[in-house]
Amino acid sequence: MTLLETKELTKNFGSLRAIDRLNFLLASGETRAVIGPNGAGKTTLINLLMGELSPDAGEIFFERRRISRLSSHRVARRGIARTFQIVNLFPNLTVEENIRAAAQVSQSWLRWSRSARQITERVLTQVRLRDKSEQRARELSHGDQRLLEIGIALAQEPKLLLLDEPTAGLSPVETQAMIELIGQLKKMAILIVEHDMNVVLALADKITVLHRGQILAEGLPAEIQANAQVQEVYLRMSQFIQTKRD
Repeated sequence: MTLLETKELTKNFGSLRAIDRLNFLLASGETRAVIGPNGAGKTTLINLLMGELSPDAGEIFFERRRISRLSSHRVARRGIARTFQIVNLFPNLTVEENIRAAAQVSQSWLRWSRSARQITERVLTQVRLRDKSEQRARELSHGDQRLLEIGIALAQEPKLLLLDEPTAGLSPVETQAMIELIGQLKKMAILIVEHDMNVVLALADKITVLHRGQILAEGLPAEIQANAQVQEVYLRMSQFIQTKRD
């Protein structure tokens, strides 16, 4: 079943068309990777979906309801959460307090609730930060901050999770931990923007390749690997394909 759909979605920044009449579908429970060269429109797409940018033309539908002009707060209420390329936390709050705040907001209550407590406890375990729950966010390693950011998103109990470069700056060990965490989130739909092709291959059910704000190619990972046009446009792709063949 289609969860998210864009129709002729367009976004301009002056004379630059960042997203160009994009028609995109994402199914419930699907993990979709969006890749492409720098400037292809990947982060702009996430910002549009999250309501942080307004489209110049076209529509966005979530669960068949139009969300194109909703604020990011109202989009979140509909069931979409995101992470950022640059870690976005409350640095002076503890790990638990960061997650608790997100859980309380998602429950629409000003006071502690049993439900918010349960969400906080579950997410702390899920992102493997229970033993660091009393540490302030600023004291965490970069890898643990990335995990915490995903925990904050999960505490909102989204139906769709938007991940913008979740493994950026991570070590190989931290990257593997992130792959394992995201791989356990199959009950929700995930849209992941990622440059690390090993991460893409490990997680994606399907890949969409953006180029100049349009879909250049779309399909299963093996189909994208074999696509000559993708190899030509996405400079890192040929290296990725050769590495995988070796």
